[in-house]
Amino acid sequence: MTPPAASPGRWSDLDRPPLNASALRRALLRPGGLWTSLDIVESTGSTNSDLSAKAPGLPEGAVLVAEEQTAGRGRLDRDWSAPARSGLFLSVLLKPDVPVQRWGWLPLLTGVAAATGLARAAGTDFSLKWPNDLLVKVGGEERKAGGILAERVGDDGVVIGIGINVTLREDELPVPGAGSLALADAISTDRDPLLRALLRSLEDWYGTWRAANGDPHASRLQEMYAAGCSTLGLKVRAELPGDRTLIGEAVAVDGDGRLVVTTPDGKDHPIGAGDIIHLRPGG
Repeated sequence: MTPPAASPGRWSDLDRPPLNASALRRALLRPGGLWTSLDIVESTGSTNSDLSAKAPGLPEGAVLVAEEQTAGRGRLDRDWSAPARSGLFLSVLLKPDVPVQRWGWLPLLTGVAAATGLARAAGTDFSLKWPNDLLVKVGGEERKAGGILAERVGDDGVVIGIGINVTLREDELPVPGAGSLALADAISTDRDPLLRALLRSLEDWYGTWRAANGDPHASRLQEMYAAGCSTLGLKVRAELPGDRTLIGEAVAVDGDGRLVVTTPDGKDHPIGAGDIIHLRPGG
């Protein structure tokens, strides 16, 4: 007797297979390596919130991945959500033994690592929008396909959340003007090798930065970030804390990871926090 066919469920999209947890662990967890554990959950509100709650009892290098994230958070408490298995939604726990004043480089370091690792694995170019957005080109237009959120946990830890849109179609995008690897015509949208590439690149960059005691110049992090940052050279509007606004040209990323904006009066303004809008000529 033939059993009845299973009804299609939320996990049955054959174009979006689940991540292979055991294969990922075999590839990424090794003695002496950065990554010490890798857990995958089917669905959660926020991997950053979950990992932050567990962080006090975990060693550095814990990785939490969700197949679906229903209440993901970006900068400025913006929502970050996407269909199940349509992207990479993960958080990692780092405990950097470098001067705490250099920890502000961690989101930028993660951006460089994600952009370089994913570019190789996906076969598509990424650029960085200061401070934490990953952009791809869709039809010649730069669109946000990923974001990074770093949160301090306790006295010695930082949880870094990473969200990457992988197979989202135009009608699934969370906001108009967003992007995905699929829309950028990536050669590969297989999430297993993409996740391996991202975490290996992050391990390499973090190790180099840590070996340089967090020095962004000696580790070449400042140089690499500037080379990949599409914000530099553009006219921007900076929306700053306290309802302040600044308009000028983004000219550099300084040694503290701040964006330096030169206003029309010739003054340089280092910006450590704020929302940056790329303006078109005449904008």
